[in-house]
Formats: sequence, structure tokens, C-alpha cells
Amino acid sequence: MTERRLDLREIPPPKRHPKIFDAFEELESGEALTLVNDHAPTPLYHQMNAEVDSFDAEGYTVDRVGQNEFVARLPKE
Repeated sequence: MTERRLDLREIPPPKRHPKIFDAFEELESGEALTLVNDHAPTPLYHQMNAEVDSFDAEGYTVDRVGQNEFVARLPKE
């Protein structure tokens, strides 16, 4: 499975979700988008689950790897 990594920590918050959605759209089925963020992307998870049919919510994972570092994996069906 191919993964694309996107570090969001230096991107202004209003520009993050559009960038994520664009990157996710570019993925092929079976690939995943890995995000590095400064907070748990819970609102993003709910938005993806509600709006993106190809988002594999069951395969979604998020890990806290530091005080202000979270790594989330968004797989595409």
C-alpha cells in the first residue's frame, strides 16, 4: 500500500482541510494519506466520514507521538 505524508504543523489552520481533501482525492484506491498534526484530527475524521464515500473510516488510525504531534492515517477504499 502506498502512503503519502503531509505535515500540517506549519500550514495555517484555515488552509489545512482543503489541502487534506485535495491530497486525499489524488490517492488511488488502497492508498493512504498520513498526516502529521499538532492536535488530534477528530473534527477532520468526522468530516471525512460524513462527506467522502471513499474514506475507509474503519482503517483510520491516529497516534500521539509527542506533546504536540499526532500522526493520523487516512486510508482510501
